[in-house]
Amino acid sequence: MHRLFRRSLAAFSAVVAVAVTAPATAAAPQETSSQAASSGRPAFRMPFECGQTWLGSNWQGHSPAHSIDWNHYDAAGSPDDYGRRVFASAGGTVLSSYYSTSTGYGNTVVIGHGDGWRTRYSHLKTRSVQQGATVSRGQKIGEVGKSSALYDLSPHLHYEQIHDGQVVVAVVQGVTWSDYLKRYQTSTNRCG
Repeated sequence: MHRLFRRSLAAFSAVVAVAVTAPATAAAPQETSSQAASSGRPAFRMPFECGQTWLGSNWQGHSPAHSIDWNHYDAAGSPDDYGRRVFASAGGTVLSSYYSTSTGYGNTVVIGHGDGWRTRYSHLKTRSVQQGATVSRGQKIGEVGKSSALYDLSPHLHYEQIHDGQVVVAVVQGVTWSDYLKRYQTSTNRCG
């Protein structure tokens, strides 16, 4: 009986050891992909005129996760972003410029920046660039709008940073936009 107890205790200990170490093992690939996402990341700037301060919002349930919605307000606190110019947050090649009828993106521009990095700008009023165009950081790519084939939206710019096909937590002008964040940031794009 004593031998059976020791065998049972050894089996139980093995199960506990596997259960305790399994979550750490599962978390390791996520940490690795996060580290990979930060390596080679372009120095993304806000996609707005130098000195403009915009409110960025990233909330629980925002689709896709990690994306930022940008809004601008006048001195009285009223929204005034409709029609404001949108600029490339880093240089690259326009991978697509289209109006989406199958998603809520509406007028959209996607720019490839190399090494698996892309940015997406959606709900635009207008698009100023076409697929295949080379753009430099700070070049106008469109205007803030509220376009969507599926939703009735208020004006804003939907912005994503994408690495190897996955939307990742954005880093804008060295500031990390962790999930569920709402804050103001001032653009340093096009500052001379």
